[in-house]
Amino acid sequence: MERTTLGKTGLKISRLGLGLSETGFNLPQEQIAQAKKVLNEALDDGINFLDTAACYGLSEEQIGVAVSHRRDEYVLATKCGHFLPRGEGQDWTREVILESIDRSLRRMKTDRVDLLQLHSCSVEVLEKGEVIKALKDVQKAGKTRFIGYSGDNANAEWAVNSGIFDTLQTSFSLVDQKARKTLFPKAEERGMGVIVKRPIGNAVWGAAADPRPYQHIPAYTEEYFRRAQVMLKEGPIPGDPGDRILLALGFTFAHPEVDVAIVGTQRPEHLRSNIDMVQNRLPISTNAVRALTERYDKFSSDWEQRG
Repeated sequence: MERTTLGKTGLKISRLGLGLSETGFNLPQEQIAQAKKVLNEALDDGINFLDTAACYGLSEEQIGVAVSHRRDEYVLATKCGHFLPRGEGQDWTREVILESIDRSLRRMKTDRVDLLQLHSCSVEVLEKGEVIKALKDVQKAGKTRFIGYSGDNANAEWAVNSGIFDTLQTSFSLVDQKARKTLFPKAEERGMGVIVKRPIGNAVWGAAADPRPYQHIPAYTEEYFRRAQVMLKEGPIPGDPGDRILLALGFTFAHPEVDVAIVGTQRPEHLRSNIDMVQNRLPISTNAVRALTERYDKFSSDWEQRG
């Protein structure tokens, strides 16, 4: 699989990454064999960027069980900041950051992560500075090589403009394009690695009904599905490759600022299909990319990133 460099970090990563919220939330401990299959097949087929979070269910434990013996084969990114269990304590404290990274390392059976990201905290939290200092202390202790911010809208703009972070993870897809105007130019100017989450827009494009792939956060697909219906009312997309997932992936990868797009799946067959598309069926038509951009710009005056 094609590799690129994650911004100024120098990390060599696959253009397609594996997001692990789906396995973490949807595969219980009894289905660990399936999680192992997804993770090992991803590595075998050239994906070397694994993205998870402390609050993604069993995902960190799954990494530890399934692929910790292959630690040198992948770039490992996780996120921190939320008190666990969720809702039972105060988020965004120094203690939470420090406890989170130690717990993550134990779960994933490793002594370091390559990237530790603040998980969608607000401008107010960022300006206070406590969690940023904690993140830097974790880095000084050798528990993470680089630090990043994961989030959207004004919070992500603050993180990019601050010059503090090595990477930005943010929402971007054919139905969520705001980042190409508000975040990508400045992130590229600062040499930040750009990690795209939800690069296929939760598979809403061309779906007959809201697919609801995330039962724990259904509002994401509700709004994305609504946007897709608005854009599709303008008629067929010129140069459409005839596959809605390929169209979505092709649109995201048509933007050179994107270093890696993370796609989550709990099904090995979906993983193999995604890999085939990225390796063998891109790029898509520039006419299709242009049409999707124009349609989004026509209707999106009040469409915020789905953070």
